[in-house]
Amino acid sequence: MTDSTPTPLMPKHLGQSSELPAAPEAAVLDYVPNPRAGELYLVRFAAPEFTSLCPVTGQPDFAHLVIDYAPGDTIVESKSLKLFLGSFRNHAGFHEDCTVGIGRRLFDEMQPRWLRIGGYWYPRGGIPIDVFWQSAAPPADLWLPDQGVAPYRGRG
Repeated sequence: MTDSTPTPLMPKHLGQSSELPAAPEAAVLDYVPNPRAGELYLVRFAAPEFTSLCPVTGQPDFAHLVIDYAPGDTIVESKSLKLFLGSFRNHAGFHEDCTVGIGRRLFDEMQPRWLRIGGYWYPRGGIPIDVFWQSAAPPADLWLPDQGVAPYRGRG
């Protein structure tokens, strides 16, 4: 029996047919060596159609997520990230839990120099909720553009 645990040299999802994980805990995030290790730069992922479920009503919640990070020795493989984010479609969690949980898992596993996530949740009941988390203060010389998501203004 072979070990199917992904390694930086053998990602589980890249170039393979992959099913959407049933839950975030079942998702495997792949990391590959940083091709520019030692350089300070920013990577941004935007997921404007993120979905999860309200843990009280079971109704869908929608968000625009923006994940920024300064890589360390590895980078996250984007297909595995898409599958991980997609696994929240049937996950019941509050906005704060989903947003911070995604940022924390990426930070803990990938160990970048710095990471932040902005969760811009669409209104339900007339109230939008924006959730922000970062691992620490950003590195001094890191170019850090605005996340580019306008605050919700409704029809006003």
